[in-house]
Amino acid sequence: QVQLAESGGGLVQVGDSLRLSCAASGRTLSSMAWFRQAPGKERVFVAGITYSGGSTRYADSVKGRFTISRDNAKMTVYLQMNSLKPEDTAVYYCARARSPLVTVDPADFGSWGQGTQVTVSS
Repeated sequence: QVQLAESGGGLVQVGDSLRLSCAASGRTLSSMAWFRQAPGKERVFVAGITYSGGSTRYADSVKGRFTISRDNAKMTVYLQMNSLKPEDTAVYYCARARSPLVTVDPADFGSWGQGTQVTVSS
């Protein structure tokens, strides 16, 4: 079983940047993704990346602003978030996919971190 631990969240201003990290231990990483959940809303897909890093996928709401990357030697996945907006405020979770594919359905991910809070203040 893999354990995931997110870090890097915080309180920032509109237009600022943050980089989230997801450190893994245990099993080898597979395709990975970031999801986010705002208060009172469902958890939604943000970005995903295959094991090799050769393929990425983004939600329309973050395309051009967020970049997902990974360092398999460090077993760490990153989410660089630029030009942050108030609507980006949420708890951000990293997740390990059950298969090599990058999908957007949370049910396709078997391991989750505890989440890290990102708050964007206007």
